[in-house]
Amino acid sequence: MWRGLYTAAAGMITETKRTDTIANNLANSSTTGYKRDDAVNQEFAPMLIRRINDGGIENDVTSFKGFSLGTNPPVVGTLGLGSYISEIATDHSQGSLQTTGNPLDLAIAGDGYFAVQTPQGVRYTRDGNFYRSSTGQLQTVNGQAVLDDQGRPITIPAGTTTISIAAKGEIFADNQRIARLQFVQFGPDRRALLKQGNSLYFPQAGAQPQPAAGEIQQGMLENSNTNVVSEMVNLINNYRIYEAGSKAVTSQDAMLDKSVNDVGRLG
Repeated sequence: MWRGLYTAAAGMITETKRTDTIANNLANSSTTGYKRDDAVNQEFAPMLIRRINDGGIENDVTSFKGFSLGTNPPVVGTLGLGSYISEIATDHSQGSLQTTGNPLDLAIAGDGYFAVQTPQGVRYTRDGNFYRSSTGQLQTVNGQAVLDDQGRPITIPAGTTTISIAAKGEIFADNQRIARLQFVQFGPDRRALLKQGNSLYFPQAGAQPQPAAGEIQQGMLENSNTNVVSEMVNLINNYRIYEAGSKAVTSQDAMLDKSVNDVGRLG
């Protein structure tokens, strides 16, 4: 019964973490460039159960009228010990593109990331909602400098009237090339980039950037790839599983109470 309590409780903890993941996806359903997460669960190694008190003992339950199962304890079967969240995996599928008409709004179609400078170092993002600061520097909405292919901040000259950005990141101010965006990807393993928060990613140790295979779309933004309806269905299903685990804990506790207070009572 103790094992049953721990198994059911482990399942409830798993579903609690899954609920947190789904809630975060829903909260970011309108966040530009957001990629939804999936909570991947894994089963604990099952336990092999044997009847350790059986096997060759006189008058034991496995011997009957001279017939015996032998000295080896009979195998009852395997017992599952619950599950746990082994990984929070990011779904990097393409989000829909929304036209804004703002020349500094950039969306990525396909694989690729923009590089920005943060207090923690260079980070990568698919949120192309950029703007021109009072000093002419190209920045994110959080004030982080957008970097060129040489790792330097990009400055748009004063008095520029038209800005055009090509599919691979070349920036033209009044038809004069002034810089090229650092437009890279980390592949083929997309787990080379990990989420930091605020739509930023950081590379794992050893991951090296390479030219991006995708294309930049000027005057557009990439929406979150979260499907609100699907996430709500997952949330309801997750609640039902959690509820089943809660009932299992209650049942196990009731049986334990019965065995301790009633079955073992003398007199």
